[in-house]
Order: sequence, then C-alpha cells, then structure tokens
Amino acid sequence: MKLSEIIELTNAKVVAGDTEKNHNLLRAFSSDLMSDVLTLDTEHILLITGLANLQLVRTAEMADIEVVLLARNKRATPEMIELANETGLVLLETPYSIYRSGGVLFKNGLAPVY
Repeated sequence: MKLSEIIELTNAKVVAGDTEKNHNLLRAFSSDLMSDVLTLDTEHILLITGLANLQLVRTAEMADIEVVLLARNKRATPEMIELANETGLVLLETPYSIYRSGGVLFKNGLAPVY
C-alpha cells in the first residue's frame, strides 16, 4: 500500500520524514510494546502505536520500520521529529484509534504481519 493511501485512509498528518520517497508498505503491525516490535522479521512494515517517545523512534530504526502511525491523537515531540528526520523515519499522526486504523487499512488491502 502506498504511503499516500495510508495517509488518506487514516486521515493522518505527516510530521516527519520524506513522503516523496516511494514507500510501498506490505504489512502493518500494532503494538505499544517495543519488545514485540523488535521480534519482527518482516520488511516494509507500517507500525501503528499509541507510544509517543524517543524509544519508539530508536526501536523503529533498529527494526527497519519505514513508517510509524501514532494513533489516538498522540503527538510526536520535537525531539522525536528531529530524530525521525535524521534516521529517515516517516512519522504520521491520526485521530483514529489503533483498532480503527488497523481495521480501515486491513479492509483496504494492507496485510497483517501475523
């Protein structure tokens, strides 16, 4: 699924990263537990989470996650935005819940990791 589709379907706002890069995401994973994220062995993942701190950005970098969707009106801090831009991570913010975000993306063809 293209990044532009994810943004449109989740009513998301881009707060960091290069949206011009061809991000073609194949799967989505939802978690607030970064230890679970680190167990993933899949590429081209969208991470949907309610966690909004620097640990999230560091974990996404270690797990080779390209795009993170912050759910439930969570806001990225200036430090998160700066680090995301440095590491090439795209950060999105949506008013939707994790459940709704995942559901609408699944309904429109984005596969789950599990």
